[in-house]
Amino acid sequence: MPAALHRSPRVVAILAGLLLALIGTWVETTGQEPVRTLRERLEYLSYDLRLNLGLAATPTANDAILILDIDERSLQQEGRWPWPRRRLAQLIDSLRDAGAAVVAFDLVMSEPERSAADTLEALIAQQADAAAAGRYDALLALARARDGDRQLARALTGMDTVLGYVLHTARADSSGILPAPAPLTGETDALFAVPELPTHTANLPLLQQAAGHGGFITVMPDADGVIRRVPLLVRHRGELYPSLALEAARVYLFAREIGIDTAEVGSGRVVEHLSLARDQRIHTDAGAQVLVPYAGPAGSFDYLSAADLLAGDFDPARVENRIVLVGATALALADVKPTPVQNVYPGVEIHASILAGLLAGDFPYQPDWASGANVFIIIGVGSLLALVLPFLGPVWILLISALVLSGFIAGNFWLWTEHRLALATTTPTLAIAAIMLFNLSYGFLGEARRRRQLKGMFGQYVPPQLVEEMSRNPRQYHAEGESREMSVLFADIRNFTTISESLGAGELKDLLNRFFTPMTETIFHHRGTIDKYVGDMIMAFWGAPLHDARHAGHAIEGALGMLAAADRLREQFLAEGLPEINIGIGINSGVMNVGDMGSQYRRAYTVLGDAVNLASRLEGVTKYYGVRLVVGERTRELAPDFVYRTLDRVRVKGKRQGVTVYEPLCAQTELTPEMHAWLQRHDAALAAFWNQDWETAEGGFHGLAAERPQDRLYGLYLERIEQLRRRELPLDWDGVFERREK
Repeated sequence: MPAALHRSPRVVAILAGLLLALIGTWVETTGQEPVRTLRERLEYLSYDLRLNLGLAATPTANDAILILDIDERSLQQEGRWPWPRRRLAQLIDSLRDAGAAVVAFDLVMSEPERSAADTLEALIAQQADAAAAGRYDALLALARARDGDRQLARALTGMDTVLGYVLHTARADSSGILPAPAPLTGETDALFAVPELPTHTANLPLLQQAAGHGGFITVMPDADGVIRRVPLLVRHRGELYPSLALEAARVYLFAREIGIDTAEVGSGRVVEHLSLARDQRIHTDAGAQVLVPYAGPAGSFDYLSAADLLAGDFDPARVENRIVLVGATALALADVKPTPVQNVYPGVEIHASILAGLLAGDFPYQPDWASGANVFIIIGVGSLLALVLPFLGPVWILLISALVLSGFIAGNFWLWTEHRLALATTTPTLAIAAIMLFNLSYGFLGEARRRRQLKGMFGQYVPPQLVEEMSRNPRQYHAEGESREMSVLFADIRNFTTISESLGAGELKDLLNRFFTPMTETIFHHRGTIDKYVGDMIMAFWGAPLHDARHAGHAIEGALGMLAAADRLREQFLAEGLPEINIGIGINSGVMNVGDMGSQYRRAYTVLGDAVNLASRLEGVTKYYGVRLVVGERTRELAPDFVYRTLDRVRVKGKRQGVTVYEPLCAQTELTPEMHAWLQRHDAALAAFWNQDWETAEGGFHGLAAERPQDRLYGLYLERIEQLRRRELPLDWDGVFERREK
């Protein structure tokens, strides 16, 4: 790289930003894999998020559309699917009598129903005597009159009905007959982008001829299997056929033809618009596909159970002059699809959504110029940011980039909500974000030096996340001595001498390393500062070098986390045949001196003071009381969010004043009724002891000891009561226990 560039970091940043803009342009336009697939998948996620954000909280059902639902209750009432064709005929008759305008079936009836007429015809064919066979003619005529397929055909003839069929690419023979192709007006030759589906599974000729109208119910999911768009027209054997929704809308609107506007692209033509009315233009993509205008999750349309219709238990006004889509939501019929608004979505409601869009002439639309607009945004906005951001500080880089990015996203969302334009957002967003992140990273290189200085000063004691906080304002932190209220913790392995005697030097070193690592991680996780390790002892404090208003609460949280980590270690060590590990922890809060202290040969960032000495003594009394964690009075005052058990009033070695010590049990939110009742009995027995009510105290402690035989504390109090009863206590006796050992 030329020397001039080394002397000008801003030039490097500008060139890198312009390069990122060019890379973004390539990502937006390339068809190479896997870049194209990744771009599309990300755009799917962006589209789905935008669609769901734009949905109404309570969608309003479309007044023109009713879904006749073959639901679980219908199957329970009428029996498993398929139902007898005569029942479907009754269903259509009921809809006709109620005044339905159009009935469209989201189902296919491709196989004839076996009937009594079939059986009689076979029986007649076996009769050798023509006279004998003639005797069956009247019965055969009656059976044919009651034939289910014929009854259904008569019902279909009686009103405007649209039957669904499937167009597909399966390697199988086609079945049934198709209705006439779509009645199109306009240029329809060489529409090369319309998908071709060569095989069909359609309805019985008798039924399709009776209905007259039909539309395919085929849907084509995107590459991730989600249905976001559906075709309105599909090519089959050289002809164009309409979808079920398009044909139902055409029949409902009395449109004789479907208008089609095309555009020439290269040597062929593509679809631009479809129309069912003179003043209506439905935007489609080149392949006559539209984005589904989902109104909301399943249930956004008016549903009527087929069970209620067949039972006559419905209001005819719900059916009158409406398009009735007959479909299934029963799980046994498995007509559910993955959609952007819901993973399990009724297929019939997809057709209803398309039908609603056709009637309103309102669809989301991705214009042909969308990709070009994105290229313009990436090049224009990306280049502007690349030229401006290198001259700004980190805060301004973040602020301006965030404003540009939020403006782009807000504008995109406005075009979606107001004009139904579905423009891609992923590549421009990533390009802008990449330029911003590069300049932020490049700008922070200057800050890295001060961070390294802080890390060199405090990195051995302070968790990395606190060093990061300190680095935001490095001048505020120093290692000079000062006095402040803090919390300090001492933790020690019990019976360490015995453990060390049972292990070799290498084994002991490995054991201590395995012990100190999770303990330190826990302290760091709760914003603590490591003071020192001495043999098997850990000393840590909270409140320096970073001020911490919750230093006492964080210290207790850290201690409880250390005890949980020690329990896990103990299980691991025992499984490996290593000695059992148990720890005791003491915490105290108060004013203490903190700073970088020592000699010119060796210094350490540490704390000193009476509050520190008391914390060390509190760790020492954990074994005496048979508990693992003891805190002082000030710690309890500063951390009221925890549940405590009062242990004792004690005068530790080296202190004249007695202090009350406590055992933190859990957070207040974790207090159970059983624990609360136990602590009430505990406090009552302890109050009686301090009031020299030996009988009450003894009874209380006996009950607690029986309830919790593993609790050493209650045995200690029973021993004290026995001793104190034989002594003459002074009038000012305050219950303080003299602790001689450390």
